[in-house]
Amino acid sequence: MKVEVRLFATLAPYLPPGSRDGAAIVEVPEGVTPRELIRQLGVPADLERVILVNGTDVPTDRPLRDRDVVTLFPPLTGGGH
Repeated sequence: MKVEVRLFATLAPYLPPGSRDGAAIVEVPEGVTPRELIRQLGVPADLERVILVNGTDVPTDRPLRDRDVVTLFPPLTGGGH
């Protein structure tokens, strides 16, 4: 099955070769979870990040479905004085 992966900012280097504009279509086995997909991409487990599937916060152990869009970005900060 295929899913789209979008990685932003400091996470973009973990996209597979040939990725464009911060996104890639990747082939994954049925039942793969966001946590497993992130591991397959080589993103360190201790690296803080926000994970969305189809624009929604979901448990990282929920199986992905064909054509899901997984978005990963570092936590946002700001608003300081």
